[in-house]
Amino acid sequence: MIISVDLMGGDHAPQAVISGVRLALNKTAPSVSFLLFGTKDALDAASAEFSEADLKRVSLVETTEVIDCEEAPTAAIRKKKDSSLVKAVESVANGVSDCVVSAGNTGALLAGATLIIKRIKGVKRPALVTALPTVKSGYTVLLDSGANTDCKPEYLSQFGIMGAEYAKANLDIADPRVALLNNGAEKAKGNELTKQAYQLLEASDAIRFCGNCEARDVLSGDYDVIVADGFDGNVLLKGIEGTAMSLFKMLKEALYSSFRSKIGALLAKPAFRALKHKMDYSEIGGAVLLGVNGGVIKAHGSSNEKAFMNAILQAEKLINSGMIGTISGYFAAQQAENE
Repeated sequence: MIISVDLMGGDHAPQAVISGVRLALNKTAPSVSFLLFGTKDALDAASAEFSEADLKRVSLVETTEVIDCEEAPTAAIRKKKDSSLVKAVESVANGVSDCVVSAGNTGALLAGATLIIKRIKGVKRPALVTALPTVKSGYTVLLDSGANTDCKPEYLSQFGIMGAEYAKANLDIADPRVALLNNGAEKAKGNELTKQAYQLLEASDAIRFCGNCEARDVLSGDYDVIVADGFDGNVLLKGIEGTAMSLFKMLKEALYSSFRSKIGALLAKPAFRALKHKMDYSEIGGAVLLGVNGGVIKAHGSSNEKAFMNAILQAEKLINSGMIGTISGYFAAQQAENE
């Protein structure tokens, strides 16, 4: 297995990315190797970071351009063909590597995956999958979490199918419970998009559809897959992240407000540490783009070395699961039935 890494993407690139790869070398199977794409300065920094033994599994590929987070995605992909992101994506499209990992411009990565790696035949739109911790100790997966702001009902129906396959392969759930994000639990609730999507999801024999899910129940653990359009999914995701950060901040202020509360905080410190660990995005690593002909992992833009290491471990698991082939086979069979 070969994993391509964009050294130039993310707030802390290239150092955090380089350090993340170094950590991943000790966590991944010996058969996993890496292609690192970056400018000469970044590659010089990488060379200094890895031992001779490491460099037997790590290859350095020099590029001359960098796509910034502020650039228009499609234009950047077309104009900066020698950028680290484009070259890393091309390596997957050309069959040189199995998966690309980048913390860079999200839109550019998604555009590159769609235009260069291309969609699986029969998939109308790829979707970003994000794993969220639940109150029942497990995870629920949300898709789409930001790839498609404008969706049609059939897109959401396909998201449900791909999300269920993800839950089977990555969460080891034999029969995932799939729900549709909506503003009410009743079947008749929602706008035209969710009403029509509900009908398609309910009629599908490929998934175990459990109806609508309100935002307050997303982390309940009652559902394994939450389907949404990319706009609502991303708003939900950012809302959860912001709420978690705000609550931790308010809790910290309350716990340090008096001598008595400080004593209580000291006693409860292990529990708070465990909770923070569970809510830490760096433990998950990144979001998987499902629906394209290769592995694509979008790491968080603010990823530190630990987060990037986990994004790489996620890439290894994605490829080993064979999920991309399973999804491709399903949609190929669907197309054959419709012809």
